[in-house]
Amino acid sequence: MQVADNTAVSIHYTLTNDEGEVLDSSIGDEALVFLQGSGNIISGLEKAMVGKVAGEKFNVRIAAEEAYGELMEDMIQVISRDMFEGVDDIEVGMQFHADVSFGTGVVTVVSIDEENVTIDGNHPLAGVALTFDVEVIDVRAATEEEATHGHIHGAGCHH
Repeated sequence: MQVADNTAVSIHYTLTNDEGEVLDSSIGDEALVFLQGSGNIISGLEKAMVGKVAGEKFNVRIAAEEAYGELMEDMIQVISRDMFEGVDDIEVGMQFHADVSFGTGVVTVVSIDEENVTIDGNHPLAGVALTFDVEVIDVRAATEEEATHGHIHGAGCHH
């Protein structure tokens, strides 16, 4: 069976950036299981999956705009340290839930000085082209319930 919309797909992958740094991998862990065509994975990888079959291996580079999007400068803000009332130690890399332009989101502290904290609401991989080495482990028709719910149920599913 080929990967198409409403198929349950299991893959192993290794994700790298353009410098060859490994950012994530399922090797040695459970396969990633997703419902093709439901936006469960980044759009560029979902497009690259179409027509693949179990046992197939491939490598694909996904441009930032089809991964986690371009870096949006307006998502980076300098705010007063006073906004972190009740947080004793603020450190670069800390993440907080905050009200952002599109609702509640996660912001990351990217720099700190005596009076201000710079936060970034972009996804950590925004603006980054990603390369996936993929092995398709299994492809099957999704159940009616999985298709209706928009995700896969059962072993390997993380919803």
